[in-house]
Amino acid sequence: MSSIKLVLQDSAIVRDFLRTRTPFETAKTALFFYFVITQSLKLCRHVQARGISDSLRDSWTWTYRQVLLLALKVPSVQKEVQQQMDKARLDIEGKLVPQGVDVSRHLVLPDEGKTVGWILAEMEKMDGELGPHADWKHGKLSGAVYHGGEDLSRVIVAAFERYTVSNPLHPDVFPAIRKMEAEIVSMCLRMYNNPDGAGTMTSGGTESIVMAIKTYRDWAREVKGITEPEMIVPATAHAAFDKGAAYMKVKLHLIPVDPITRKVNIKRVRRAINRNTILLVGSAVNFPDGNQDDIVVLGELAAKHNIGLHVDCCLGSFIMPFLEKAGLSDGEDGGARYKLSPFDFRVRGVTSISCDTHKYGFAPKGSSVIMYRDAALRRHQYYITPYWTGGVYASPSLSGSRPGALIAGTWAAMQYMGSDGYLKSCREIVSCARTIANTITNTIPELYVLGSPPASVVAFGSKSPEVNVHEVGDVMSKRGWHLNALSGPDAVHIACTRLTLPLVDTFITDLRDSVQEAKSAPSGKGTMVMLYGLGKSSAVGPEMVSELATMFLDTLYKA
Repeated sequence: MSSIKLVLQDSAIVRDFLRTRTPFETAKTALFFYFVITQSLKLCRHVQARGISDSLRDSWTWTYRQVLLLALKVPSVQKEVQQQMDKARLDIEGKLVPQGVDVSRHLVLPDEGKTVGWILAEMEKMDGELGPHADWKHGKLSGAVYHGGEDLSRVIVAAFERYTVSNPLHPDVFPAIRKMEAEIVSMCLRMYNNPDGAGTMTSGGTESIVMAIKTYRDWAREVKGITEPEMIVPATAHAAFDKGAAYMKVKLHLIPVDPITRKVNIKRVRRAINRNTILLVGSAVNFPDGNQDDIVVLGELAAKHNIGLHVDCCLGSFIMPFLEKAGLSDGEDGGARYKLSPFDFRVRGVTSISCDTHKYGFAPKGSSVIMYRDAALRRHQYYITPYWTGGVYASPSLSGSRPGALIAGTWAAMQYMGSDGYLKSCREIVSCARTIANTITNTIPELYVLGSPPASVVAFGSKSPEVNVHEVGDVMSKRGWHLNALSGPDAVHIACTRLTLPLVDTFITDLRDSVQEAKSAPSGKGTMVMLYGLGKSSAVGPEMVSELATMFLDTLYKA
């Protein structure tokens, strides 16, 4: 070390060294050192964010996975794997694609147009081609259908009919649609306590999240000069953040959550922040287990480092803002369970919030709102080009043309429901969820509730070695329930909706019976058990599950 200092301090030695090298060699050496230094800094930031043990574990898993993937290329092994995948493909198609001689397939345009009567009759026929289990009206669903009632459906259809051909891309042609969209954003901003903020509508929660990531990426590049952006996200945050990071080329650090509270590990978040960090993320509530992160502490970190904090309220939507008015924000047992923590724009450091109007807002599917603390931040979401030969092109979000009918339907739903309607809905749905959670905690000893969910989602895992919770989920499926399987830890969740309200006693009875059946006679052959068992079977398990997911997506387009 002292010899290096001596060389650097002796300018004559340095000059002699440089004089003996050609400009090309000097440039090559400088480029080499630049590469080493920049990659070393990236490695240091990565290890700082993930921790030494997790980084080593990730490296080992990656190496082990590559070895197994090479082994899978052995012809005999590849043949066996392909046979299993072909069988899985047939199973997937059997569940999604109707079969039989009575099934009509419309693969080419008809020579002549069909009548309205024929079209409606054909739709009714298609509705029944996969059997009665595909009927959502039985109500045995986790989320999926956020139905505000038949009267509201008629209101939405009337709005659709009036504005069928409308397109907000042309506000001069459809001025009412422009006005409705602005009013929807305004109503949501006031719900989340930021009347002077700004926002736009999007096609759903995923687009709202992707737009937020794009906004912070462009903001950080313009304001802070960051060209290699990074974001810090709880492991329980929605997969749309992974998707948005991939689309927008933002490095994503997934931070584990506390196994008991299910809140993101703040110590790990703090450690992961570096000069390239553009965004922190918190959920209120998250999709997997319905818990919320500590938004107040995340806000303090965001404000301290002058970075964004996005709060994902896509699922919390029109539940979270009404908990306080409904008298449910203090939770139960003196706040020991289900207590609501601050989450909206009143929290210092919160700079954006996503809210799905098409969930508990009961608006038609395909509508969400992304809100920002101010209009200056929203401007980074826009895409504008003055150079197109077709004229100046400007759009607020991913889409150019958008269905104005959806905006009209959303506006109509919000006007029809009103604050009182959403308050009543919140009170009923959250009370339903807490009834389920309390029943599991107090009367089903084999199960436990994950965290302390304040809103509409209840996730339960198994604390008995004799009960596989995914087996429980598969038995519930046989009883007609469509629930969500989770991993990390293994669990099953239900997102309660208005459809769940009359079935809460049925759900509890079926759950008790399913636990006993899974305990006494597990089949090990259900979808949840097999799929999530495959995912954990080896280092290449996730790749196999990804292949199955690809088959599923392919099947969606099999006519």
